[in-house]
Amino acid sequence: MAKNDEPRVLALILGGGKGTRLYPLTKERSKPAVSFGGKYRIVDIPLSNCINSGYKKIYLLTQFNSASLHLHITNSYNFDRFSGGFVEILAAEQTLEHSGWYEGTADAVRKNFIHFKTQKPTHYVILSGDQLYKMDLRAFMDAHIKSGAEITIATTAVNRHDASGFGIMKIDEKSRVKEFMEKPKPDMNIDDWKIPENARDGLPEGKDYLASMGIYIFNADTMREALDNDFDDFGKEIIPMAIKKSKVQSYVY
Repeated sequence: MAKNDEPRVLALILGGGKGTRLYPLTKERSKPAVSFGGKYRIVDIPLSNCINSGYKKIYLLTQFNSASLHLHITNSYNFDRFSGGFVEILAAEQTLEHSGWYEGTADAVRKNFIHFKTQKPTHYVILSGDQLYKMDLRAFMDAHIKSGAEITIATTAVNRHDASGFGIMKIDEKSRVKEFMEKPKPDMNIDDWKIPENARDGLPEGKDYLASMGIYIFNADTMREALDNDFDDFGKEIIPMAIKKSKVQSYVY
């Protein structure tokens, strides 16, 4: 891809909810603000993935118990004025158009479109602020563009036991997502959702199902169309609907 054709990527990091599973660590702070590895916070993981991948235009969408998180971001991320990079906090706010809190992940993004338009992105990378992982987001983006997809979902292979805790993807031999199922019950037969042999590409034995990581790439136009509704959540509502309308690809992490 020529330099002038480089995608204009905007990274959106979702600040997370109440983080009840980490209580009492989340009694006075959001899950992304929980300390990790000494002076760092969990939110530094997705931020590091963005910056090391060359994506330095980053919005952090926050709502719950966010004062500690805001202070950490303000003290830790200051790019020089020539780079064009930023980490900007978008806290839930009341406007003439919106009077309530963020109702879910998709609702949070929808309510902030007015801030994103000025950056004129060609692509959005949607990340969670409370996950621990290391990912080359540029390789993720390259795979998205090469496949011609409108949406790409980062997935990870899991066994049948763990599949019940995730949203599961059914893909074809070219890794195109054909169906989505939210947390199949342990006694449910989902053998026909196994990863096709031609798409396994060295995956370990016993991990036969693809789980969504809640990490997405959207073409900018596709994002606007996907959020032109009242649905609140990416995983439960937006993605299943998009699979029926758009070319959605799996990227195995």
